[in-house]
Parts: sequence; structure tokens; C-alpha cells
Amino acid sequence: MKIRTHALTVAITLALMAPMTMANSVAEADAAADAETNAEATSAKGLATISVIGEGETRQVQVLDAAELKRAVPGTSPLKVMGKLPGVNFTSSDPFGAYEWSTRITVRGFNQNQLGFTLDGIPLGDMSYGNHNGLHVSRAAISENVEYVELAQGAGAISTASSSNLGGTAQFFTRDPSLEYAARASQMIGSDNARRTFLSLDTGEHNGLSSYVSGVYSETDKWKGEGPQQQWQFNGKALYQQDVWSLAAYAATSRREETDYADLSLESQQRLGWDWDNYQGDWQRALAAARGNFQGAVNSLDDAYYLGRGLRDDDLASLTMEWDVNDALSTKLVGYYHRNEGQGHWATPYAASSPTIPIALRTTEYDIERTGYMPSLSLSLGAHTIEAGLWTETSVHGLQRNFYLLSGAPDDIFFYRNPAVRVFRQRFDTDTMQYFVTDRIDLMDGLMTVDVGFKGSDVEIDAVSLIGTRASGTIEAKDNFMPQLGLRYGLGDGVELFGSYTENMSAFRPGVSGPFPTTQAAFDTFAADLEPETSDTYEVGVRLTGDAYKASLAAYRVDFQDRLLTIARCAGILGCPSSFANVGDVQSTGIEGTLVLELDEGLQWFNSIAWNEAEYGSDYLNGDTLVPTDGKNVVDAPELLFATELSWSAGPLDASIGAKFTDERFITYLNDSKVDSFWLADASAGYTFEDVGVLESLRVSANVSNLFDEEYFATVGSNGFVTSDPDGLNYTLLTGAPRQFFLNFDARF
Repeated sequence: MKIRTHALTVAITLALMAPMTMANSVAEADAAADAETNAEATSAKGLATISVIGEGETRQVQVLDAAELKRAVPGTSPLKVMGKLPGVNFTSSDPFGAYEWSTRITVRGFNQNQLGFTLDGIPLGDMSYGNHNGLHVSRAAISENVEYVELAQGAGAISTASSSNLGGTAQFFTRDPSLEYAARASQMIGSDNARRTFLSLDTGEHNGLSSYVSGVYSETDKWKGEGPQQQWQFNGKALYQQDVWSLAAYAATSRREETDYADLSLESQQRLGWDWDNYQGDWQRALAAARGNFQGAVNSLDDAYYLGRGLRDDDLASLTMEWDVNDALSTKLVGYYHRNEGQGHWATPYAASSPTIPIALRTTEYDIERTGYMPSLSLSLGAHTIEAGLWTETSVHGLQRNFYLLSGAPDDIFFYRNPAVRVFRQRFDTDTMQYFVTDRIDLMDGLMTVDVGFKGSDVEIDAVSLIGTRASGTIEAKDNFMPQLGLRYGLGDGVELFGSYTENMSAFRPGVSGPFPTTQAAFDTFAADLEPETSDTYEVGVRLTGDAYKASLAAYRVDFQDRLLTIARCAGILGCPSSFANVGDVQSTGIEGTLVLELDEGLQWFNSIAWNEAEYGSDYLNGDTLVPTDGKNVVDAPELLFATELSWSAGPLDASIGAKFTDERFITYLNDSKVDSFWLADASAGYTFEDVGVLESLRVSANVSNLFDEEYFATVGSNGFVTSDPDGLNYTLLTGAPRQFFLNFDARF
């Protein structure tokens, strides 16, 4: 796909590069004072209305603020920190939660393809590895610039810009620029030659304008095998604030390279051990294995490949304008632009480069270019706060599968061009339109809140097969009326009841996980009758707040209809066309509890527990074969999750220790194969020195991940799931990282 220059990108670049030019053109002292007041209000407005148990909300909502994120290893994905919240199962085979091939998050049994994610309201898509409509949050924002995360386990706000959120939504918010000049530099070092350098500069506020620029470079070796994980990032944000209006610009770039760990099966792990990995660094052994000359306990081509690798380049930009027209009416307009190029590399022994090199490099190549706009307004009329908005996005996604001939080990990392063989190439044009209207009604002097509203969604995909035999065609997911209803009632003395009902629909997906990676004949057979996935979510709960505690308890029921399943017809590395089918319904029932105790001044004990029973509600046909999944547990959906964390701060000193229990998880649809439950613990400690020479402060912190060196399967489904695998032969598992140590120095000027 040819990337075109977009006017929005130019506008944001100018806004970020010329803060002082703009400042000289605005009013001076009195306007600056007003701007400072308004900027402080803007910075606080999000955190002032949310809490760890979501007081005042009509649905289950929880938040993690900057203090929670700060305790993690620098560079840790906010998704990993979210893992302690009830109902959330997060796994990754690296200690940072940023290695995307292994990263998985499920909420109440819904996988990440069925959740919604946004950054400052900008849609991030479903954040799947072969992403077609967004990017991973670890590429969209540097972790130090994430101010807080809001999770709705059952149903996100009706205004959330997502076409995939059958289940919950996670909304990430970046920090605003500081009103004072500030500079920051931090350096992390740790196990496996981990090193990460972060630099940031805030200009301070000048006549209503403030801005910052941040950059980071991180690199670490793999904890087993060979190959680097590297990332370069830049974030810039500018905020121009006046009495009744503001303009914010945000830009982010990311260049990420990651080397894969070997996908294991239950059987291969028992035969080869927890530390088994790909052959990278031993090209001769990889050549021998490709010829069938196995060494040691290896007995299969799929036990290891020479290497797997992922490259992702992203550029993201947005403009946000807010205007308080009068005391009753306010408006907001968000525009964004995102481009992405990515490649996945697999050195496959199933194709030869020459008679002497029985290995070729198989690539899956991606590109995305999308532009979106989100206008909205809010009107206050007595007890009513009425909001209405629109989200439109045009997206072009390219997908191709190619082979490149090798003359030696492909250790150098770069984007490959001019393939020897083009297997297929597809282009997907996706038009999204989503709208919402909602009314929040405050009754009984604030004791009761009623949320009532609806949203509509229309997503149309036009697919064109440019090379190969994969499907072309048009498919649309449309529902003009999906209601949401919520109720909160305060009983006094810190007790409130809440309940909600929500309907949602997930659009069809272009790319590798939708209905198009199949033959034209198969697509023509099922496309006309295919229904999009939908869900109905019911939840009720109670929140308790006292001087020394906060607690919540929620119960829910989710009816998930028309579950769509991509059915693989060969091993993942072979990449042959798949089939696609409606495989019926899923029912999920569960209970979630949160308890936060303030044991003493500076000493807090956080606990969360979740029980979830997610079962398939029907059998389905795979061709002419009946697959009896009715009543079976959903794959990768642990029944029990429990997290506990003790944190302490006393002046300049802080420390924390936490643990998470994850129940067993099934890895086949017939539940004849599973991975065991496990406990995982992390610890951190830090000390902040004030006024150290020219420094305003210097914080020294240490982290230990996997404190007790647990051996466990982290990711399941890395190569998808199969119907049955009683012998544990499916290579779709990744092991978790062992105990690792990290030290960070964070200086502020």
C-alpha cells in the first residue's frame, strides 16, 4: 500500500515543533493565570471521577493510576499491571508483558479480539498480533507517559470507539504536560543484558501553552535462546488552554523488533525441558534438522525452527479540540491518523532456498493506514446530562504471504523486499461508522443515577485478492440500536448498589483472523448467511467505602451469540487457507470481588478474586463432523483468579510485594488437554533522594519478577486452538520467564 501524506499529520507536527511561536501570539499575564487554573482542572478531571472500585458508576469500573504503574519494572506494559484486577487474566512469556507474540489478555472469558482498547479515546483496535485496525498500547505510548488506566470488565462506556468490544474495554490515558519546566532521565539495567534509557522534557506553561517530548530506547536479550528484543519510541504532546476552549496534539512513533521464543506443545516440553528454544545461533543444527537429521531429544521438524521474528513500525498522531460553548453545552472533536508496517519472519524447514539450504524465510507482511474523526457534544439540562457522538474511520489494510530465499543464517533484522515467491496478497478497505446517544439522570439529590442510551454501528469490509486464491468480497456488520441501561443507588454510609444491561456487536475482521483467509468458493458459500458476533451482558453489584477500606462485589451473566471460529487446516507455519464457521453460543457466569484495606498510614493491602464459568452453549459442524462442545469450558478461560498485593510507603521509601494465582486453562475445544494452575509473585522497592546536587530528585528502585522462580506455561493459543489433542502435540504454548532482577535510576531536574 502506498502511504499518502495526510494534512492532520502536518498540523500536529507544526503544533509540536512550534510551541513558542504560538505562545507569542496569545494574551499575556491574566490569560496565563486563567490557563493555569484550567490546565490543573483538566489534568485532574479524569482522576477525580474514578476510583479503584468505581464509586458513582452504574457498571463495574476500576482504575489503576500512575502510582500503581510506577511500581512496575520500567517499560512494563500497562496490560500486565491490569492483571491484578478481578476478572483479568494477563499472560506473557517475557517479564515486561510487551513481547507481542506471547501477550494475551482475557476478561471474563473474552479474549482480546473481543475486547475494546483506546488511548485518549483514540481506538487501538483489538491489539491482536496480526493487527488489522490499530496497534498495541506498548507502541502507542511510552509507559512513563500513561497517567491511568480505566477497565470496564463487563461493558465499556457507550461512547468507546471500538468495533470489537463484546466484552470489556480498557481505556488508557496519557499525562498532560507539566505546568512547570521539568526534565527527566532514567536508566534501567537488569537480567539478560536488559537496558532501557528514557528521556523527557516538559517546557512548562507559557501563556496557556505547555508541551513535552519523550524518547526511549530499550533492548534486552531473550531469557533463553538467542536474539534481541528492541524498541525505539518517541512521544510528543502539546496542550494549548484558554478560558473556554483547549487544543491538544499528540504524536507517537515506535520502531519495534522482537525475536520469538519457540512454541512448545505439552509433549515437547516434557521431552525437551522448560528452557528449550529455537536454533538461532546454531545454523548447522537447523540445516541438519530441516533434512530430518535430529539431535538429542528432538524428533520433529516443529520442535524448533531457526528463528521467528516480528517487526512493527508505527506512526500515530491526533488532534483534540474541546469547547465549552456555555454553562450547559460543551463540544469535543478528535481527529487521528495512524500508519503501520509490519512483518513476521519464520525460517521454515517446509520450504527450501536451494539444494544445499533446505530452509526459506516465510513472511507475513502487514500494512495499515487509517484516519478517523470523533465529534461529540454534552448538554446539561437540570438533572439530565445528555451526550451524543459519532465515530467514523476509513482504514486500508494490506496482507501478504511471501517467501525469500536464503544464502545463510538470516540473523540481521530488516524489512525484506522483492520476494522470490508471492503466495497471496489481499487488500481490505474498511469503513466504520458508530454513533451513540446517552442520558445520565441524577435523581434524589444525587443518591440515584440512571444511565440510559444506545449506540449504532455499521462496519463494511471490501476485500480484494491481488495475488493468489484467497477470497475477495464484501461483508457488513450492522446494528442500528444497541441499548445500554445502568442504575446506581446510594444507601448512605458509603454503600451503593449498581446494575447494568448492555448489548454489543463485534464487526467482522479483515486480515488473518476474519472470514477472508479462505478460498473464494468457501467464502461464497457462507458469507451471505454469516451473522456478526453479539453479546448481552447483565451485572449487579455493591460497593462499600469506609475510612480504612474500599470493597466491591459484582455478579454477572453474559450471553454471547453467533461465535465465529477460524478453523486451521494445517500447522501454523504452513499457513494454508482456513475455514470459517458460526459455532454457536457461549454463556459466562461469574462473581468478582475487590477489597482494599488501609492497614496503617502508608500501608495498603489490595485483594481481588474472580470466579468465572464460561461454557460453550452448543455443538457445531466441522465439515460433516459433529464437534460436541456443548457444555465444555471455553479455552484460555481460567475458572478462578486471585491477586493480592501489599504496598507500603513512608516518606522517601516505598515497597511492594504481590502474588497472582491463575487456575488451570483448557487448550482444546473438547477439553481433553490443559495446562496446570500456577502462582506468580513480584516484588519492588524504591528510595527517593531529594535535592541531590543539580537534581530535584533521584529515585533508585529495584524489581524482582517471578520472585520464587516458578516454571509455568504463560501463553496458550500462540498458534491457535484445536478441537482435540489428548496427546498434547499442538505447538501452541509459551513458557513464562524465570526470576529476573532489575535496577532503575530515575533523575528529575
